[in-house]
Amino acid sequence: MTTVLARYDALVAAGELRPDPDQRAAAARLDRLQQELEAVPARGSTLWKLLRKPPEPPRGLYMWGGVGRGKSMLMDLFFDTVHVQRKTRAHFHEFMLDVHARLAQARKSETGDPIPPVVESLADEARLLCFDEMVVNNMADAAIMSRLFTGLLEKRVTIVTTSNRVPDELYKNGLNRQLFLPFIDLIKAKLDVMTLNGPVDYRRDRLGDATLWHCPNGDAATQALSTAFFRLTDYPPSDRAHVPSEDIPVQGGRILHVPKSLKGVAVFSFKRLCVEARGAPDYLAIARKYHTVIIVGIPVLGPENRNEAARFVTLIDSLYEYKVKLLASADAAPARLYPQGDGAFEFERTVSRLMEMQSDDYLALGHGPK
Repeated sequence: MTTVLARYDALVAAGELRPDPDQRAAAARLDRLQQELEAVPARGSTLWKLLRKPPEPPRGLYMWGGVGRGKSMLMDLFFDTVHVQRKTRAHFHEFMLDVHARLAQARKSETGDPIPPVVESLADEARLLCFDEMVVNNMADAAIMSRLFTGLLEKRVTIVTTSNRVPDELYKNGLNRQLFLPFIDLIKAKLDVMTLNGPVDYRRDRLGDATLWHCPNGDAATQALSTAFFRLTDYPPSDRAHVPSEDIPVQGGRILHVPKSLKGVAVFSFKRLCVEARGAPDYLAIARKYHTVIIVGIPVLGPENRNEAARFVTLIDSLYEYKVKLLASADAAPARLYPQGDGAFEFERTVSRLMEMQSDDYLALGHGPK
């Protein structure tokens, strides 16, 4: 049977990863967790009944470190390798949106505290929960997380999560942070905390010296962005016709179709994002979900396409707020994208942000809001 550590060592041997002591230590810990999870008998089995009491669940893991250090890669490797019947992997923000939707539904029943039934339903669906990019930036999440995760751990759920922040830095300076402190204590008591701060920023390394803004639009720009996509996602160019798409939820119950979606990288046309009727909820859903966005076909903007320009401004604001990496093809450089006419002055802030988003300092930032 394939193990996490064997798959990791194979990637290093093949030259797809560089030797990294922090990564290998995390891979070894995930390997051990894989064995522990697979050794637990299935719920309701004869062995479970013979034990008379449920076996202790394996202890989970909290992996934190700088952007691009391989945290998500290792968690994906673990999730794909471990053989358990009930497992779930989710971006942490999407998971919390789902939790709040479940809480709202539970409150409608008016049967009392809504958290226990939500915990019950989540535990029934998965005994292994894997979260990517745990970050807490609002009081609604902070206020419930201690009780929610205490309940999940009591229900024997094993949790593996990644974050750009050490546990003590979560929700730092947040409103009513004292309500959140028990959750930090819970993490340190119930999960192993491991640091991944190796020397290689793989996300930045894969971009290399690649040009992020290509102009004019055309075959050369499209080919350059296609090459960048395959380099960022490790997807073989020979399978370009089968790149997966995805439908992501948008606040308000709508669904946004993402034409190409793989390993935190999304590809859109300008038409889909800014000519079609879109708004801030769409752009925030994209910014929260993806660490890198590729946009093709941006035209020169002006008063004649004011609505499209306004949507583009809102889109860039959202991507900038969440420190999303942007690659694009356009008919002009950022400084000449809205050259004249009514609205040109207001567009200058967007030009400034587009320029900053190509800087090394911006590219070194982790995905997520400040």
